[in-house]
Amino acid sequence: MAMIEVSPDTDYLEEKECYYKGEHYSVRDNGAVFRHHREGKRLRKDDDFWTFGTKNNVSGYKFIGSERVHIIVATAFYGPKESKIYVVDHIDTNRCNNRKENLRWLTRLENALGNPITRKRIEFLVGDIQKFIDDPSCLRDVTGSNQDIMWMRTVSSEEARNSYNRMMEWAQKRNEANVSRGGRLDEWIFSPETKSSQDEDQIDSQDDMRIEIVSITGKKHFFTISDSIDSIAIQGNWTTPTNFLCCPHELSHTPIEDYYSNLRIDKVFCRSLYGESKILDFAISKDKQHLWVLSKSTDEEAIKPWLLAEIIMYKNSFLHLNRHSFFTEVGGRKYFILAQGKEWTGGDCIDDYC
Repeated sequence: MAMIEVSPDTDYLEEKECYYKGEHYSVRDNGAVFRHHREGKRLRKDDDFWTFGTKNNVSGYKFIGSERVHIIVATAFYGPKESKIYVVDHIDTNRCNNRKENLRWLTRLENALGNPITRKRIEFLVGDIQKFIDDPSCLRDVTGSNQDIMWMRTVSSEEARNSYNRMMEWAQKRNEANVSRGGRLDEWIFSPETKSSQDEDQIDSQDDMRIEIVSITGKKHFFTISDSIDSIAIQGNWTTPTNFLCCPHELSHTPIEDYYSNLRIDKVFCRSLYGESKILDFAISKDKQHLWVLSKSTDEEAIKPWLLAEIIMYKNSFLHLNRHSFFTEVGGRKYFILAQGKEWTGGDCIDDYC
């Protein structure tokens, strides 16, 4: 059953005002926001009415314009925080529940420790999340160029201990509520949660996670979308969460061009728990909206080691589309050329039939 949402004008007791990124908002404790129009400027479609925001079906968050509603609500009721240090956490893990009591400010480290994808990433690098908590410097020699976790290398032992203690206090509260996950930090915070109304909403709307993409050649392809390991990247038809090491970590007005500038032959393009692939070739479309990367797995036993990926922008995220994998380099290069709408003159290959 999909979650039924009440009206923004009901079920609230408190209303406050705040300024966030230069915008004036009125905010209610039920998670509703009202963005005031800018004096002397044209009225925008999200101005001057109460709303819970619009759900982004990829990230799961509610937005008003380009801003996340939960950050606005937390700013109004708990005060502003420095975004380089703090993030807003949904206590019940439901990203659509932006009620005042469901939100709290956490440090980036506390939020990272509570994120199962980050936990997998740390475990992949050092073997045990507890090892990181005991000594954050263990990441210093293993993060490579991964900007998403590189900052953790400089976390002090004191900050790690303080974060650990705060999270164990929350664990104790969960014990008292009979929802304990166990004694160790990673035994309770990283275990699967009971299905929430948000999960049910996802089940009822699985079509939202399967999208149709029209390629530059005009052909239609369907991709199942899932989260990657990178916070600003998503992936299509990838079977495991993947880290895209060349992906930009911030959005500019030329995101695909920024991505293109990060690519180099022989540089690692993607990495997962099962291995990594290095770049053989790459190209960008004339309109700077499509990027193609041909890479090869470093696993000598891989059956189809050559991979063709296409990167486009989708709902403010870098969407990595797994176009195909190949038995031969010739097959990979053929379809790398064809994906760009160019002519292949090399004839048939075994990958045409597999």
